[in-house]
Amino acid sequence: MGDPVNRILRRSKRSVISAYLESARRKGAKAIAVIDGDGRKMSYQDLTRAAYALGGPIARMTESRENVGVLLPTGAGAVISFLAIHTRGRTPAMLNFTAGARNLISACRTAQVNRVITAKKFIEMASLEKLIAGLSDAVNIIYLEDIKENLLKRDKAMAIAGPFLPTLFAGNPKCEETAVVLFTSGTEGDPKGVVLSHSNILANIEQISAHVQLEPTDIFFNPLPTFHCYGLTAGALWPIISGYPVVFHPSPLQTKIIPQRIFDTSSTVLFATDTFLQQYMRASNEGGMSSLRIAVCGAERVRDETRQTAEKQFSFEVLEGYGVTEASPVLAANQPGDPRPGTVGKMLQGVETRIEPVEGLEGAGRLHVRGPNIMKGYLSPDEPGVLKPPPDGWHDTGDIVSIDDGGYVSIRGRMKRFAKIGGEMVSLTVVENCASTVWPDNRHAAAILPDPKRGEQIILVSDYAKADRALLLAWAQSHGVPELAVPKKIVSVEEIPVLGTGKTDYLVVERQAKDGLAALAAKAAEPPEPTKQELKKRAAEERREAKEAKKIAKAGEPHESETLADLEESDETSQAPTEDTGAKLQTAAKSEPESDNFDDLKKAAE
Repeated sequence: MGDPVNRILRRSKRSVISAYLESARRKGAKAIAVIDGDGRKMSYQDLTRAAYALGGPIARMTESRENVGVLLPTGAGAVISFLAIHTRGRTPAMLNFTAGARNLISACRTAQVNRVITAKKFIEMASLEKLIAGLSDAVNIIYLEDIKENLLKRDKAMAIAGPFLPTLFAGNPKCEETAVVLFTSGTEGDPKGVVLSHSNILANIEQISAHVQLEPTDIFFNPLPTFHCYGLTAGALWPIISGYPVVFHPSPLQTKIIPQRIFDTSSTVLFATDTFLQQYMRASNEGGMSSLRIAVCGAERVRDETRQTAEKQFSFEVLEGYGVTEASPVLAANQPGDPRPGTVGKMLQGVETRIEPVEGLEGAGRLHVRGPNIMKGYLSPDEPGVLKPPPDGWHDTGDIVSIDDGGYVSIRGRMKRFAKIGGEMVSLTVVENCASTVWPDNRHAAAILPDPKRGEQIILVSDYAKADRALLLAWAQSHGVPELAVPKKIVSVEEIPVLGTGKTDYLVVERQAKDGLAALAAKAAEPPEPTKQELKKRAAEERREAKEAKKIAKAGEPHESETLADLEESDETSQAPTEDTGAKLQTAAKSEPESDNFDDLKKAAE
């Protein structure tokens, strides 16, 4: 296996808390370990004392080996809580506060979490009151502010004595015991628990350290969430246990603030995703991120435009890596000075691979991995608390990869993100890559929907309103990309949904594709918009009809010789009594009998 692998195995035979204490002693009590989101600097001594002090109250509220939920943003509070739970032999379960109450309750049930640590200030600032109200129905909520107010004298004494005599005063778990429970995203059902041992995490830290050469002056910057394995292991525990200061930022979404903080803290190593890094560079002033030496990106493919912008405008190198939560999480990464665009670099030392062929694909297969960083197993929602280890230590990643003769790994896509069209397998990743090349300033995501003729069809969802399939097809044809990789339809949306981890939310993308396709079908069923020629013809017809109507109306009018005066005179003549009429009335009056009454005569005359 070689000396490097033996060293990794040897140094992984510890607990996380013991590895941390060793690093604290080596660096010295006053060495800066963390710079928090508010700019507060904390030394190793500050972190250690806070963790041991907090461990006392946590121990009084929980049982030995109990899984304790942690619902906190990336920062000193999350790291202190993580370490505090370890000091007393409990296990942290990192909860995704962006997952919604339903998924959180399901995760707590799966991992048998009855108590969750959070902070009132965080809940208020993040407007998570409704989430906490829903979660409170299933678990007990413990606030850090309340713990601090109720510290006992013995807790404060433990803060001083605990680090020197950890086996006497606190828990000292074995390396094979559970160090943390993390959770899958839950986009394909209820989230599963991923159980990682102390040895898993420490082995991965040692593997990363052996793979990526650091400089003595490096300062890490981590805005990624600690409820995700990448943000926890690589972004928090790796620098702290390796003895490097790390700058925490509570949210990766604050794209205007983060570049300035990178500059202010002189950070040299950034953890990000391609999407976030693109946003940071756009929001940065010229030279604002020039302190960076490398940016390590995972969770999604790094675009060529991202690398070029980083190199030309800010002079730092983008290293693309690959990992899964089940591998603690890093499996492969490009190395400083040897970036291979289109690949995720070589596998870390100690990772075994097995490629299983997939029907319809050539030169690639389904990746299985085994090694010291591979999880203990899953916790399933249908069997809470029951650990299901990977068969013979092999984990099926579900990813389709190819490995060249030099050992460089190319990710072709997730198995579930391949469409089978006409008997051929088409990667949605390729579809997205083509769209990103044609429209590099926008984001795109592909989804698979049923097709009555060919089984499946690919729909591209894009935040570019003018995305034209014809243009995409022309580009594909001129670059040797098969037409099957060109989406059948393109749906325009305001934005592509993103999970709290920075990954594309493909569950929502699929819904957008379905809704967009239905809208396109409804529009197609409507009468087509008239052409200019049709509109011109219609206008001429309307003028002709109006002219005919005018003629008909005119035919019913009086003769031209009959003026208005003539009509008025005729009307008066027809109503006024003639002279003959008056003479007849007088004759009729004389024939009536005489009346002696004047009134009677008057009435008769009337």
